[in-house]
Amino acid sequence: MLTVDQLQPETQKAVFIKVTGIVQGVGFRPYVYRLATELGLGGSVRNRGDAGVETLVSGPPGQVAAFEERLANELPPLARIYSLEAEPWNTQDIPQDVRGGVFRIEASTSEGSGGGTIPPDVAICEECLSDIKNATRYQGYWATSCTNCGPRYTLAETLPYDRERTSMLEFPLCPECAREYEDPLDRRFHAQATACPHCGPRLEFVGGDGTIEREPVECLAEALRAGKIVAIKGIGGSHLACDATSEVAVARLRERRHRFFQPFAVMATPAMIPAIAKATPEELEAIASARRPIVVLPLCQGANLAHSVNPGMHTVGVMLPYTGLHHLLFERIDFPLVMTSANFPGLPMAIDNGAILSELAPVADGFLLHDRRIVSRCDDSVVRWSAGAPRFIRRSRGWAPTPIEVDLGPEPILALGAELQNAICLYADGKAYLSQYIGDIANLETLDYLKETIGHLLALTGHRMPKLIACDLHPQFLTSEVARELAAESPGTQIVPVQHHHAHVASVMAEHGLDRAVGIALDGIGIGSDGQVWGGEVLVVEHGRFDKVGGLRPVSMPGGDAATRYPARMAAAYLFAAGLQGDELGDFILDLPFRGGEVERNVVLRQLESGVNSPMTSSAGRFLDAASALLRLCDERTYEGEPAMRLEAAAARGTALDIEPPVVARETGSGTLRELDGPTLFVRLCRMKQEGASTNDLAATAQRTFAKGMAQMAIDAAREWGIGGVCLSGGCVVNDAIASRLQESFEAAELGFFMNSVVPCGDGGVALGQAAVAASRIPFSQAS
Repeated sequence: MLTVDQLQPETQKAVFIKVTGIVQGVGFRPYVYRLATELGLGGSVRNRGDAGVETLVSGPPGQVAAFEERLANELPPLARIYSLEAEPWNTQDIPQDVRGGVFRIEASTSEGSGGGTIPPDVAICEECLSDIKNATRYQGYWATSCTNCGPRYTLAETLPYDRERTSMLEFPLCPECAREYEDPLDRRFHAQATACPHCGPRLEFVGGDGTIEREPVECLAEALRAGKIVAIKGIGGSHLACDATSEVAVARLRERRHRFFQPFAVMATPAMIPAIAKATPEELEAIASARRPIVVLPLCQGANLAHSVNPGMHTVGVMLPYTGLHHLLFERIDFPLVMTSANFPGLPMAIDNGAILSELAPVADGFLLHDRRIVSRCDDSVVRWSAGAPRFIRRSRGWAPTPIEVDLGPEPILALGAELQNAICLYADGKAYLSQYIGDIANLETLDYLKETIGHLLALTGHRMPKLIACDLHPQFLTSEVARELAAESPGTQIVPVQHHHAHVASVMAEHGLDRAVGIALDGIGIGSDGQVWGGEVLVVEHGRFDKVGGLRPVSMPGGDAATRYPARMAAAYLFAAGLQGDELGDFILDLPFRGGEVERNVVLRQLESGVNSPMTSSAGRFLDAASALLRLCDERTYEGEPAMRLEAAAARGTALDIEPPVVARETGSGTLRELDGPTLFVRLCRMKQEGASTNDLAATAQRTFAKGMAQMAIDAAREWGIGGVCLSGGCVVNDAIASRLQESFEAAELGFFMNSVVPCGDGGVALGQAAVAASRIPFSQAS
């Protein structure tokens, strides 16, 4: 290697490199340091205020070229580069020691204009797990982490991602941790969550009587072994946990939580899974990934779970331990745990110790707490295989706020998402940043959580509030009100209302880069462009507009929202819409499970006859609800999607009978409109029931015939409009039987088939579609 004295300006080359992406908090700077020193280069590296990193390297031209070539190809496990800009640098402007091969990691700068973000929270890595289990100074320490693992999003306040801008500021490093933190060759170099038993966050176990116990993890295990319910504060929120094999414990949790039927997720070790559920190699790989989602799996025969874990369901959500605390706990117990979010319906998870103790006192017998502040809540992500691929039910921990690369144009956009299962989307510079799962925007608490999330996402991406805001078409939604508030605070801001099902289809098109498609949106309810309640639509979508070309035949919703809660009302609506009269109508309606008996039945009939408080709907969710009520699978919806989920569970045990879907076409002023005649299909199901067809077979028949009818309308529309691909979205399509049947139909018709893969099929993915529609509808010159 040349000495400093031998180096002349012409033998030196200097390059300034700016990198954006997930390059803070993932060991990127020490990676750069090691690469530069290996190649004998001088220079410096530092974090920027926009989540990017800037590097200056100097040395022999060949070595600098090797550095540039290797920089993007040998990244740390969690790092991801979105852009890399390199420009020559005048070697005369470089300090003498740098020209001599000294490389420095410098203090962060606040400069930057957006373009990156920090990584999501991920599971503890194998090296840190080994530190916990073996004789190291981290042995038994619950919060062990390094640059390759642990929390990021939930403890970061703003950028650049340095310890003083996280909740770890409250835990000054001890000398040993400081040495590792400052050593570029150590995997804990600038790992902002690093800590040890001497200087890091501490656990405590609080008994039901308020006493603080010694040995918190052992006390937690002892309480669970005794059948107690325990609140556990984690990295992004809190869980309620109990023994998943104990019917007494699970039933007690349901009673205290007022969550009587909604399935619980379970946490188990890999060795426990075969006794709980059947999993493919791909599903096992997803469960064990660093993102550690809950994966919905088919129950195995004689599953080692209490019946109350998932009453009436054929599936169960399973996740593996993902924190040091979880692993320490499972060293002390030999049974799976119910692990469900510690919040009451409609409210965000409690994350403050005082709130956990006060809000969960009626539920928990004990509390495992720690003193690290959670900056932002982040629920567990949920994934399920549908139509042969993993689909998000909820995209949150492990993914948020990792952006989706999609070209929606130059104008930044904030999309506020749906009213239920809400997640927001910030689009800028070819990236769509989806927030964590926020939930149903139904009260002031979740509304405040939504507003906090907007600010947090802007802070962690380095972007300003956009001048273009997309929201749902429904003017009375709280999210629409937030759009109006934000626009009022910033003159010149434009609001773009987007029809709900248009947004569903547009989210698939944005994922797959499609400009034109036939789209099927199957979900609960959303206001249509005609003011009616939609939910089972076939649309032709092109850029920022759509044409409705098909869907379910609209029927009444007697009692409005009451028809959503009590599905027998929808079953009666389908029978009434079929034109049945007299004894035949009476016989069928008498067989429906009205919770209010004869009184409710008579009220429903009067509403159907008069049309009073009976809006029209084409909702797929309401059709499936009606079929569930007909088969006496569900007489009251106690959680979102319950009747349809019970129908799916029954269908999984049955065999579909082959009947043709009643699809009719009629001409309108704007063209041909095809409709699946749900009332006629419903009457056919009723008669098959009278003839002795089994409940399970009828459930399978209802789903299959519904899917065949929707597929037929979409195929006909695709051929008529000369379109080669069909997009499928909406909450109903996480039903694998429905989605797979649609997929088979489109592939047989030689049409392209597209579904959501990187955002949820349900309302959690609507924000991406809203952003895509807004980008297509508003030219940059108008929006700026």
